[in-house]
Amino acid sequence: MAQEVFWRRKTLAQMSPSEWESLCDGCALCCLQKVEDEDTLEVFYTSVVCHLLDKSNCYCTQYEKRSSLVPNCVKLRPQDVQAFHWLPPTCSYRLIDEGKELPEWHPLVTGQTDSVIAAQASVLSVYEVTDKEITEDQLIDYVLL
Repeated sequence: MAQEVFWRRKTLAQMSPSEWESLCDGCALCCLQKVEDEDTLEVFYTSVVCHLLDKSNCYCTQYEKRSSLVPNCVKLRPQDVQAFHWLPPTCSYRLIDEGKELPEWHPLVTGQTDSVIAAQASVLSVYEVTDKEITEDQLIDYVLL
């Protein structure tokens, strides 16, 4: 009898560092700039992406140094998933935490690293500009509805 895949038999906190990293689908939607309504605390995504994103493959060009290069870049940890209510509904970490299945286009399901791009489920389908191409005051003009 084949062993169940790790994301079905382990909690996020039980995963090894390599399992945790592989759970990321590579959509880079977390790399979109967000704005928060000060009154309601509701978070809105924009079509502005971080300048460190390689727009050909959705990978961070400075992944290991990203937090020091971009101070508001968040390093997601298992204990943070529930508190980060802004994670996209398709985020693998969020889905697993909620007891749901990975999407059919997830690289762990398809065996192909670019399946998220092929499924048009990545940031490449929504981004317009990088954060270096606009001013902070212009960010509100790029809120996704």
